Amino acid sequence: MMTRLWLLVALLLPSLCAAQTLTFGVVPQQSAKTLAAKWSPVLSYISEQAGVTLQFATAKNIPEFEKRLLAGEYDLAYMNPYHYVVFHQKPGYQAIAKQKDKQIRGIVVVRKDSAIRSLEDLQNTRLAFPSPAAFAASILPRAQMTQENIVFTPSYVSSHDSVYLNVARGFFPAGGGVIRTFNNTSPEVRDQLKVLWRTKPYTSHAIAAHPRVPQAQLTKIVQVMMQMNGEPEAMALLKVLNFKGLEAASNDRWDDIRDLDIKLLDYMLE
Repeated sequence: MMTRLWLLVALLLPSLCAAQTLTFGVVPQQSAKTLAAKWSPVLSYISEQAGVTLQFATAKNIPEFEKRLLAGEYDLAYMNPYHYVVFHQKPGYQAIAKQKDKQIRGIVVVRKDSAIRSLEDLQNTRLAFPSPAAFAASILPRAQMTQENIVFTPSYVSSHDSVYLNVARGFFPAGGGVIRTFNNTSPEVRDQLKVLWRTKPYTSHAIAAHPRVPQAQLTKIVQVMMQMNGEPEAMALLKVLNFKGLEAASNDRWDDIRDLDIKLLDYMLE
């Protein structure tokens, strides 16, 4: 009888351990290596404190990340605000937290030695963007230029870092990004660039959970995230992400994004 019991425990143990491991997807604004180096210590801290293992994951580019969100491949994910509005509808990701005291602004960058002084100077040029649905780095600046009747050709180069590198090397006269990733990119690239234009501020990225994640686990994770704000060791980890802290967040925080009525990814929900 005891032999059978131990056999049953041995069979169940791997699945029980696996159930305690949650994948945490991060939007690929930078290279996977860079993101892993910045996010893994944060996720390890939360895992240890919450008793639930969070495993870092990303994708090779933003369109692939979108496909994985739609398929529900990530248990939790850090996603841009437009992604959250879309993938809250399907497969049902629910916001649990966001960066504390933070709104997101898109930027357009040019080389420091560029003669370009305004968006109007980008008429009839080819511009670099991370992906079609990168919210602040692509959707907002493209919409503004279209509104101003500026004709341009977008080229999508897979990440924010790729935009900055391509503009710094002179392959494109300008490109879209956000302040946080611009500040996080390598100094040798950043020092060659300047911000030409900024968007108005909007609610920033969401940390959201797939509906299959048990509420008890989410409660523990959110509690730890909130406790990080007063813990020097944890704040040092968040500082590497250029986060001032974390705050709890609910679905309605992203109503300002819904009000823009963006339809770009609606086809994915059909």
